[in-house]
Amino acid sequence: MPAEWEPHAGCFISWPCREETWQGHFEDAKRAYSAVVGAIDRFDPVTVISDPTVSGEARERLGPGARIFEAALDDSWARDNGPIFVRNDDHNLAVVDFKFNAWGNKGPWERDEKLPALIAERMGTRLYEAPMILEGGAISVDGAGTLLTTEQCLLNANRNPGMSREEIEQTLASYLGVRKVVWLPNGLEDDMTDGHVDGVAGFVMPHVVLAAHTNDESDPNYRRLEANMARLESATDSKGRSLEVVRTVQPKPIMVDEVSVTPAYANLYFANGAVVFPTYGIREDDIAHEILASLCPEREIVGVRCEYIGVGGGDVHCITQQLPSGEYLYP
Repeated sequence: MPAEWEPHAGCFISWPCREETWQGHFEDAKRAYSAVVGAIDRFDPVTVISDPTVSGEARERLGPGARIFEAALDDSWARDNGPIFVRNDDHNLAVVDFKFNAWGNKGPWERDEKLPALIAERMGTRLYEAPMILEGGAISVDGAGTLLTTEQCLLNANRNPGMSREEIEQTLASYLGVRKVVWLPNGLEDDMTDGHVDGVAGFVMPHVVLAAHTNDESDPNYRRLEANMARLESATDSKGRSLEVVRTVQPKPIMVDEVSVTPAYANLYFANGAVVFPTYGIREDDIAHEILASLCPEREIVGVRCEYIGVGGGDVHCITQQLPSGEYLYP
């Protein structure tokens, strides 16, 4: 599996279609999705996956140049129910189809589960069916054999209760080319995904991890992030190198109307020549921007307001899925 900062041929984003997800803020969510599509499309051509019942609305909101891919959907989290692309040494691409159960049966998933196979069929590329439940937001890879995840999510009984840690690692090795798994203890508190790693940490370059951190001991995530930091600072990658940890700010949860939302600045998207990251209209937005600008001086740093995507349980990374550059590996 290529690293997310490697060159892309495009990006997939699913258009919102399940009103219940947004806790009374369906229109706000669609405006936020439109903003993310517009920000990323400047750098990566965005294809919007849309349930046929809302594809007309998606075209109207996104404009006549929008690339719409119709597919039956239950919800709109392309990172988690979309395809994961892998690439061989000849830069041929294939799709890995991990099983999906809506984060442990937290909503409908019968249509979403079919999306990777459908995209592989439409693209005409090889499909590998992996015998394990996995969401894309649960992992981060460095493109060189190292994978970052959390015990809270991948070892959760609502995902793969019949699999041991060793069996999970072997499956990741077989289907994603992983040689080393770094296990963090936790995701964010009250995370409906049961602790996806993309809320707290992710690889941003070889052996470099951007990780959420707070010095505020009253923050509900303080102890969780301290435990993660201790694990990261003692970890090595697949080549035996110690990980370099870059800390990004972790604010306390904010209230969006009557909904509690926890900002997640590590939940970002690498585009060609840019980093698109979530903002929330708070002072920490500027601090997060400065950290990313220092870390990625060759890329444009683009902030997009995401508090209403947070109402549904995610941020920029959660609603995107990159299409790496390469040739299709035909069946």
